[in-house]
Amino acid sequence: MMMNLKSTTKLAKGVEMPWFGLGVFKVQEGQEVVDSVKAAIKAGYRSIDTATVYGNEEGVGQAIRESGVARDELFITTKVWNNDQGYDSTLAAFDLSLSKLGLDYVDLYLVHWPIRAKYKDTWRALEKLYADGKVRAIGVSNFQIDHLEDLLTEAKVKPMVNQVELHPLLSQLELREFCRAQGIQIEAWAPLAQGHLLDNEVIAEIAERHNKTLPQVILRWDLQNGIVTIPKSVKEERIIANADIFNFELSEDEISRINALNNNQRFGSHPDRFNNE
Repeated sequence: MMMNLKSTTKLAKGVEMPWFGLGVFKVQEGQEVVDSVKAAIKAGYRSIDTATVYGNEEGVGQAIRESGVARDELFITTKVWNNDQGYDSTLAAFDLSLSKLGLDYVDLYLVHWPIRAKYKDTWRALEKLYADGKVRAIGVSNFQIDHLEDLLTEAKVKPMVNQVELHPLLSQLELREFCRAQGIQIEAWAPLAQGHLLDNEVIAEIAERHNKTLPQVILRWDLQNGIVTIPKSVKEERIIANADIFNFELSEDEISRINALNNNQRFGSHPDRFNNE
């Protein structure tokens, strides 16, 4: 049951992951990221998503230490960047991330993009980190069906999460169905389509009916579709508002109307054309 910010989904190997969290992409290292993460944790968030390439792991770690919330109550995600992919280099990159975060372990470690020449070796490194207990769960980001099928031919441990660009304009239905069949939890980055849905008439009408904001309706759509979601904000009032989605429910008709907005429109990079040398 998705009752509040602490509600979780059980990943393939039994780890409990919050349905809702804070993303810190493009949040500036230093006071900005410290303040936003602390505001989120104060508001009840328990999941924080960062990455090596975001350049703010140290600030995330500082905020965790200053939050006053026990480490085992939090779910921290970071990701190995493309330049660090490969077996030995991934292990080294993970150690650096762990040091910057100031943590003893990470809850979820992801392969950030499917670099075809490297992601199988990278995945072997993640399997080792998982076997060694340095991460509680491992997964991928931006992997399409063909990438997952290829990885699964050699993986000893299936990815537990696939984090992808996903919003009503890019609903990724086929990928979602594939991941569901494989026991891989889908997670949405850019769930608000980088602001491109904030004047959508369909969502605005639904929001007015529920006395909610457009972002709240979109984020509720995520949850009711079984999608883990991590909206980003640096403003405390927005962080609090984004999470105010556990006291209403979209009808089947409303979900269908939002589903119908899909036009496969990306605002981020396509996985097949992103740094995929």
